[in-house]
Amino acid sequence: MNEEQRKTFEAAQSEPNNNSTNDAASKQNKDYSKYFDFSQAEVTENPEGKTYMRIGGRDILINDQPDHKKGKRRGKEEVEVHYDFKIPEMMKNIGAGKHYMIRTYGCQMNVHDTENMSGILEEMGFTATTDVYEADLVLLNTCAIRENAENKVFGEIGNLKPLKKEKPELIVGICGCMSQEESVVNKILEKHQHVDLVFGTHNIHRLPNLLTDAIQGKEMVIEVWTKEGDVVENMPRKREGRTQAWVNIMYGCDKFCTYCIVPYTRGKERSRHKEDIIAEVRDLARQGYKEITLLGQNVNAYGKDLGEGYGLGELMDEIRKVDIPRVRFTTSHPRDFDDHLIEVLAKGGNLVEHIHLPVQHGNNDILKLMARKYTREHYVELARKIKEAIPQASFTTDLIVGFPNETEEQFEDMLSLVREMEYDSAFTYIYSPREGTPAAKMQDNVPDEVKKDRLRRLNELVNDISARKNQAYEGETVEVLLEGESKKDPDVLAGRTRTNRLVNVRAPRSKIGQLIYVKITEAKTWSLNGTYVEEPEVTLT
Repeated sequence: MNEEQRKTFEAAQSEPNNNSTNDAASKQNKDYSKYFDFSQAEVTENPEGKTYMRIGGRDILINDQPDHKKGKRRGKEEVEVHYDFKIPEMMKNIGAGKHYMIRTYGCQMNVHDTENMSGILEEMGFTATTDVYEADLVLLNTCAIRENAENKVFGEIGNLKPLKKEKPELIVGICGCMSQEESVVNKILEKHQHVDLVFGTHNIHRLPNLLTDAIQGKEMVIEVWTKEGDVVENMPRKREGRTQAWVNIMYGCDKFCTYCIVPYTRGKERSRHKEDIIAEVRDLARQGYKEITLLGQNVNAYGKDLGEGYGLGELMDEIRKVDIPRVRFTTSHPRDFDDHLIEVLAKGGNLVEHIHLPVQHGNNDILKLMARKYTREHYVELARKIKEAIPQASFTTDLIVGFPNETEEQFEDMLSLVREMEYDSAFTYIYSPREGTPAAKMQDNVPDEVKKDRLRRLNELVNDISARKNQAYEGETVEVLLEGESKKDPDVLAGRTRTNRLVNVRAPRSKIGQLIYVKITEAKTWSLNGTYVEEPEVTLT
């Protein structure tokens, strides 16, 4: 790390420690003035004891609000597991005759959260719709990982304003990771008072109560818990399709990479009990699901918070024995990917040969600035051990260009790592600062045109390697789980191999949701084309 980078990193880490702050006093003394102008505010209290603030003609009920300083702390309080979720009887029919629509942005965890919210809403009597003009409730389940994702959501919030004017009874709600950000709440209160409901990632189970307040009270309701997090089991869930399923095994992240907002929006690492996970997986197998993906912000840290000596390796070794054809997991952190997990994955069976292993960068100084807590050499050695144990494994990764102070030489180190690793594919991003993270205090000093050029060069290399590796599949026969219609041609079906390669094939529609065999006839950069065959001998995965 050069001297300039060292000073930047130390400045970003030098924030005062607030661990001694009394949470109750902090909440009582919360400075709302940064959210909106209080000079014209009217404060009232209803017979139930709820306090409302009237700002600009709109009543606002603030049950709780995001607090990044509180979100940075990780206490020793035990995580509570709640098995008693239920929708109050008086709320079960509040959605009768009404329609809801949820627009989901971001990662698989958000998709899974949407499944839970859909399940809750349908138990409240709502019916799903894809037509925003038919909807009585619109929820935007948001992503905060990159600035572009936030811009899209705010654009959508603005687009809903005319509809809200035409249809005043429409309830507009914002949830997900963006809701956990103080600046987002600020912007909604200042500029988007047509929003009716704002809630966070920790209190999805409170949706019936919050929605009831928003519908019956007609005020804007804000409840965003900044807490370390509990685990709520037994929420109703409406899964999309009957082929693939997401299974949360843990929530939150304690890694605090300097560029990442997730530890603040998702709370501390907390694992579900193994019995609850395995019971859910067995139930999915009984229902006929063909593939599950175990989810966690840092899935490799599973079980560490429970202190039972039972981690992801042990869990997957048990799930390996469940009668379900394919099991995946995401997302991994290289620091927590241990030898026992490699040993279990090498047993194969329903544990597929695809490893998503985000590296983020190929230069040690940048990795240190990112607080990734591993070196390039450690990462390469880990990959070597995985490839040695699972020779047929495919590798994918995440890469960020243009991190503060990134030099051309350091960027070349990223390119050399990509060449060395020969990734099957990669998710590539231009760095954008996220308010509240240590990196946001660093000077974003790589010019935009340099960032764009580096991204272009990186993508060219990744694409070349991906195309070359796909060429090896031509003429081979692979097992494919058909997921549905191709996005480009409804007459063509699409699915994935065990190594997560996308395959397009003309096959009977009755085969959707089934494992079939496909002979590959054409390899493209990001996909494979093939022909359906009845009873072949599989030669590649």
